[in-house]
Amino acid sequence: MIPAILAVSDTIAIAVAFGLAIAITAPPSGDRATLAVVFLCLIPVWLIAINSAGLYERDRRLINHTTADEVVDLARIAALCTSFVLVAIWAIDADAVDVGLMLVFWVAATAALVIFRAIARLGWRHLDIHLQRTVIVGAGTVGQLLGAKLLYHPEYRLRLLGFIDAAPKVKRDELEQLTVLGSPGDLPRLIQELGIERVIVAFSNDSSEQTGEIIRLLKDFPTYVDIVPRLFDVIPPGLTNDAIEGVPLISLPPLRLSRSSRLLKRSLDLVVASLLLVFLAPVFLMVALIIKVDSRGPIFFRQPRMGSDEKVFGIYKFRTMLLDAEERKPELTTLNIHARPGGDARMFKVVDDPRITPVGRILRRYSIDELPQLVNVVFGQMSLVGPRPLILEEDAHVEAWGRMRLALRPGITGLWQVSGRHDIPFEEMVKLDYLYVTNWSLWQDTRLLIRTLPAVLRRRGAN
Repeated sequence: MIPAILAVSDTIAIAVAFGLAIAITAPPSGDRATLAVVFLCLIPVWLIAINSAGLYERDRRLINHTTADEVVDLARIAALCTSFVLVAIWAIDADAVDVGLMLVFWVAATAALVIFRAIARLGWRHLDIHLQRTVIVGAGTVGQLLGAKLLYHPEYRLRLLGFIDAAPKVKRDELEQLTVLGSPGDLPRLIQELGIERVIVAFSNDSSEQTGEIIRLLKDFPTYVDIVPRLFDVIPPGLTNDAIEGVPLISLPPLRLSRSSRLLKRSLDLVVASLLLVFLAPVFLMVALIIKVDSRGPIFFRQPRMGSDEKVFGIYKFRTMLLDAEERKPELTTLNIHARPGGDARMFKVVDDPRITPVGRILRRYSIDELPQLVNVVFGQMSLVGPRPLILEEDAHVEAWGRMRLALRPGITGLWQVSGRHDIPFEEMVKLDYLYVTNWSLWQDTRLLIRTLPAVLRRRGAN
């Protein structure tokens, strides 16, 4: 409910800022109608920008979050959106452009967003509705300390249900009302039965592998996860992204994207891929003709790949190999550089592969062969940015926790592309995909798209 409340407060803040800017700068009455229409039509752009920065989700993701933490982000978003408004006004009516009004509006919008958000949160925290249902994994010294702090501080809006521990310590007196609900292995069942929304991992002696296994148990649930770092008593809270009364926490986002984030990512994919297909149509035609002249066979190559949610799809590429390339693959196993000592036999790459056509080498060198994947993006099978689309033989080697990489559509580019493509080991590639999926943001996608072109031009890892 808090994201909806903040969205309403942001809308009111932008409208108030516009009214103040008009009152202070007093533009000609003839321009006011144009300005009002532009401001009104672009309010959704403001809300999308704020949502993309994660400012609607932070109240649910972070336990100890205040409006003061957002001032810098709100000022940047206000500057970006004000610039967008200025461009829109100039495109509609250049005579209505008033730089002074825009500067006043930017300052007023920043201040109004901060003030109205603070008021909205103040009202929200006084409403006794929807306290996050929370459990603490670990009923030792650290877990019980956190439990006591949460009971004493209801302003964090957490309803502590109990502890998860296979070998709990004797409970402190003030925690007698809380029970041990089960062991860590029971977490998936308890989340479903009790509607748990937040899990705080507070093991002080367990290894990082055990903590990681607990987090991976939660990969299929929209649950917020907080981790008390080891040596927490010597780590300043400012070095982590959350804290409870001096105890630092590392807060992880849900391991699955929200509906709004998925819609935003899909919309960006559909718009950009469609525009690129239209713009690159002459390139497609030229490449198709060259492939036909160069060697016998079809223009396009279609190969089964593992897609999101374990669904196999056919990836499209320009054909870069001879017609019998797949049949000849067993003959080249001894040339696989990953099969050599120190390599990784789960991957297949042959330097100077004899199956590649002369034109195919050029297409691969500059990743032109991957352009038809824009069709896969339009069809909803791929994304512009995402995990690496693995062939089925490689996908069979991905471990259970790594299959979280399939929570998003595979991408034409991604962290694996800008980090070295085929040069990175298989295990590192899976970890990069896991990190991408669990830390997705629109800004990250934008940065990866920008970084892809230099990576391609450097021709690192191209076959």
